Amino acid sequence: MLITSLENEKIKKCMKLKEKKYRDLYQEFLVEGEHLVIEAYRSGLLEEILLEEDSVTVLDVPITSVTKEILAKISTLDTPSYIVGICKKKEEKQELGNKLLLLDRIQDPGNLGTIIRSSKAFGVDTIILGDETVDFYNPKVIRATQGMAFHIQIISRNLKEVILELKQKDIPIYGTRVEYGEDIRTLTNRDKEKYALIMGNEGRGVSEDILDLCDKFIYIELDKDVESLNVSIATSILLYELNRRD
Repeated sequence: MLITSLENEKIKKCMKLKEKKYRDLYQEFLVEGEHLVIEAYRSGLLEEILLEEDSVTVLDVPITSVTKEILAKISTLDTPSYIVGICKKKEEKQELGNKLLLLDRIQDPGNLGTIIRSSKAFGVDTIILGDETVDFYNPKVIRATQGMAFHIQIISRNLKEVILELKQKDIPIYGTRVEYGEDIRTLTNRDKEKYALIMGNEGRGVSEDILDLCDKFIYIELDKDVESLNVSIATSILLYELNRRD
């Protein structure tokens, strides 16, 4: 069947999925482009494909043919793809693991996407998104992860509550601060066995009330002419060091 009308109910629903409130309501999200559609399929999240008329795919899911004009209306890209996937949201696991990344009010989708990719690369078990952090089903976040968001557990929680739970499990809480901090390179292998690393907002950093709950502060030694690093770069370096063994 070929859909040609923007008034089609399926198309109207897909257009709504560009907004967080509807992604939450329907527990679904969209992915655009062949690579992300394949990654969603590999992860068992792909429910259906919208495919430009006369295009083909070998993926074994329901397929709806649509016009190029409809894909352009659904797309968030400057140059729309020929393929869009409708996906279900991931189910959360009860077990968080021992290597956790807590994000406090990260706002930029590109930063969050890069952080998710680095977390997968460097052994993080679970990413916990605090209040006011950008939705990780945001299309820009999904694109920036290059599909890695589908292969790592990501949940949204109140960070203070999570930190108190982690303390009961004897998981040390690491914050970032030069004052009273330790160079990340001096941590021992034992320090890296389990941890919860907290990273904060691009401009304001980690909230003071959350920093007050940290067990240890760590920092990256920088050239004296460099005041700070982008949060996604800093997170990547810290996670690399936490994953490295001497």
